[in-house]
Amino acid sequence: MADLSLVTTPTPTKLWIAGARPRTLPAAVAPVVAGSGVAAYVDAFCWWKALLALGVSLALQIGVNYANDYSDGIRGTDADRVGPLRLVGSGLVPANQVKIAALSFFALGGALGFALAATTTWWLLLVGAAAIAAAWTYTGGPSPYGYRALGEVSVFVFFGLVAVLGTAYVQIEDVTWLAVATAIGVGALACAILVANNLRDIPTDTETGKKTLAVVLGDSRTRQFFTLLIVIALAMLIWASTFTLWALLGLAMMPLAVRARQTVASGAKGMALIPVLRDIGLSELVYAAGLALGLVIGR
Repeated sequence: MADLSLVTTPTPTKLWIAGARPRTLPAAVAPVVAGSGVAAYVDAFCWWKALLALGVSLALQIGVNYANDYSDGIRGTDADRVGPLRLVGSGLVPANQVKIAALSFFALGGALGFALAATTTWWLLLVGAAAIAAAWTYTGGPSPYGYRALGEVSVFVFFGLVAVLGTAYVQIEDVTWLAVATAIGVGALACAILVANNLRDIPTDTETGKKTLAVVLGDSRTRQFFTLLIVIALAMLIWASTFTLWALLGLAMMPLAVRARQTVASGAKGMALIPVLRDIGLSELVYAAGLALGLVIGR
């Protein structure tokens, strides 16, 4: 998708699509695909529960994107950013409208999650509430944890462990070691998306006092951490292959992941890192799809 900050008069539709950050959506789809693959491996796949889980994941991802846009915008941390357009920071959309959009998607995710809990187990409501709270307080509230170098932890937990294990659990109603391996692998790649984003923003985040993990680690160690996350994902794929060698179909992500890693390792900065977000996001999706297909074939 083109950077709409370069368009003179973007239409309202283009503005809202840009604000939803489409390039981040693979991080919402991948865990549901992977978790459903785990369910299929034990002949427990349930299509309508998988669709509900996908709806929850997409709603929360879009909700957190709008929430971050709103919170960063009103704090002024998006005033001089590098990268795609932000609705509030650009002044093109009133902050209150973006806030309402964020809360609306959180409400949608909550409603779909309620349906899953009602057909599985009610304690899932607590997990859903924690996910929504984490989504809002990432950059919102009086003490956002995204400003205290904890963003990657939250992404790993909620878009890795919770999303994959939750998707598998609502279908299997059990937690398996295969699901754990899959969740760690998907979570590592989801983290890599945020790491690449925060690596790009180190200069502006440092100036505005936004203390991300990338700011804490510094440029060089952040690039090394990005590579480590890809290695972890590959290690989890090897673990999954002990259940069925077909799980190695997840290696189809390698061309994309290698290209992303090479760009990061080359020392690319600013706008040159934007393709990394696309490549590592697609890597996560291909990883999950390949793994899920392998689990279906090898069951």
